[in-house]
Amino acid sequence: MMRGPSDRGSAGRPGSASVLGPVDPRAFRHVLGHFCTGITVITAPGPVGFACQSFAAVSLDPPLILFCPNKNSRTWPVIEQAGHFCVNMLAHHQEDVSSVFGRPGTAKFRDIAWRPSPAGAPILPDVLAWLDCTIDAVHSAGDHYIVTGRVTELGEPTQARPLLYFRGTYTETDDTRATPITWPREGDWL
Repeated sequence: MMRGPSDRGSAGRPGSASVLGPVDPRAFRHVLGHFCTGITVITAPGPVGFACQSFAAVSLDPPLILFCPNKNSRTWPVIEQAGHFCVNMLAHHQEDVSSVFGRPGTAKFRDIAWRPSPAGAPILPDVLAWLDCTIDAVHSAGDHYIVTGRVTELGEPTQARPLLYFRGTYTETDDTRATPITWPREGDWL
């Protein structure tokens, strides 16, 4: 349960809450589960890789992205040592790939074909798109790192829909309800 002086929160807005004490990790995870995210697999030569939903675009100039590996990850040190990685954006039909790379272990590539990116990191088959990146910076953030990567190569996107994670389950977009977004200025997004 979230803590606060009232169910209207300190700002008096419905749905807001003030935190008076430590945030319960389970409640935090539950609330964040209501934010829909795409699923990626971050790979590097070895081959190594892990499923990652903490991924975002950061900058267009220079082209930067970020992802957040757990500090207990056994894969992250291998990626950091390589100095470069590939972001594989999973398509809606790749739940099995997400499950393989979301589990601990070293045999993740045993039954999955792949080809090398221009920098040598694995590109998984049938992904929505891929990005080759070099590590730009690493910041400590609680029990994770925030890794920014400079994009060096882009894979041509497919027409597939993305694999999404929402409320603890896989989901996908509904193309019949797609509404294009227009922004008044190009710089208003990203």
